[in-house]
Amino acid sequence: MSQNSKIDRQREHQANERTFLAWLRTSISLIGFGFAIARFGIFLRQLNLAVTRQQAPTRSLFSSEVLGVSLVVLGIVTIAWAAWRYNQVFWQIERGDYRSDRFMVWVITVIVMLLGILSLPLLLWRDRQTQPTTPDSDRLQLQNSRSLLKRYRSRKSIILQTKLGKFDCWTL
Repeated sequence: MSQNSKIDRQREHQANERTFLAWLRTSISLIGFGFAIARFGIFLRQLNLAVTRQQAPTRSLFSSEVLGVSLVVLGIVTIAWAAWRYNQVFWQIERGDYRSDRFMVWVITVIVMLLGILSLPLLLWRDRQTQPTTPDSDRLQLQNSRSLLKRYRSRKSIILQTKLGKFDCWTL
């Protein structure tokens, strides 16, 4: 084996490692983003419960928790698939019969696109559920928040600013 072919093989292995690391970063991003979406959905539901004192209607298929868990699962599958592909390419480089395969790229692309399309109803339905506020409803909300403040003064609270410029104190 000549010196040039050794260097070429080293470069191919290094490129394979960089590709694996790129897939690793992608999977970590998917997992982190999925976790954030799922937790933020839970936070919004609890905040809605604290503000309106009514349980928000939940949709079993179209919820931020389902979307978040799907992204976490996709991230886990992506890293497992990337490790398998890294090992496969490693041995192809060693044997000298490397063949490019774009199947993994297309599968991940289609899955992320589907999850993105399935997240559209979350955005559209959430806007339809929001009811326009009137000055009377803002005043009623302010009165409710004052009574909550009196009731829960000794507990830890989160301060939110209302549209009227006043501060509301909510216990979560």
